[in-house]
Amino acid sequence: MEFYANLQRIFRRLIKDSGLSRERIRVKAYPLTPEEAIGNPEERDYPLVKGRERLMEADLRGAKGQAYTDLFGDFEGSLQEIAELRLRNNFFRAVFISSLNALLRHLGLIKGTIHCKDKEPKLCGEELLRFIRKRGGRPKVALVGLQPRMAEALARGFPLRISDMDEANVGKEIGGVVVEGPEKNGELLEWCDLAVITGTVLTNGTVERVLSSKPTLFYGVTVAGAAHLLGWERFCPFAH
Repeated sequence: MEFYANLQRIFRRLIKDSGLSRERIRVKAYPLTPEEAIGNPEERDYPLVKGRERLMEADLRGAKGQAYTDLFGDFEGSLQEIAELRLRNNFFRAVFISSLNALLRHLGLIKGTIHCKDKEPKLCGEELLRFIRKRGGRPKVALVGLQPRMAEALARGFPLRISDMDEANVGKEIGGVVVEGPEKNGELLEWCDLAVITGTVLTNGTVERVLSSKPTLFYGVTVAGAAHLLGWERFCPFAH
């Protein structure tokens, strides 16, 4: 849990330095419906659409931050209370991470904390393919966390392996590549030249297991704040 303790230390420093810790700022996080979160994409196989995950949204003076989670509900409290939360499960981690994203957006330090919608998730996969191609070479890519359109696009351009925590996805073939279970993450990260990792690892508690010395590209709105604070490379071209 040292990873989260470090993030909470930074969070406490930010609210203290900005003078927000003394104010009774109310931050509410609540689960968005699939339509609110992702709109109506043509494809219906995204985790948000299938209802297995939801986006939690924290709102701080109109600055919104989101985070994926499979354990969702309502929360309201001050920033100081959020800074002191025990991040013992996916719900509390999602409350904290979405609030961190909202705080950094309120402070003007980050943008792109709201999920893309409608046709944008599909366009994201094509943009990722172009983004990696511009780097040159033909890297072996490990996609940790299934985003179907990303998987399909990457499979066309590079040697690819995919892992996902959702048992319903394990064994499925996406773009000609069979989705593997999370127990294979270590093997995938050893095999790859580039790891493309979902920001959801921040809320499901697996982030420390997937950090490696390999070049890593985190994707999604969940990781917006942590990527800024920790210097991680983030890909999320259509976030709002």
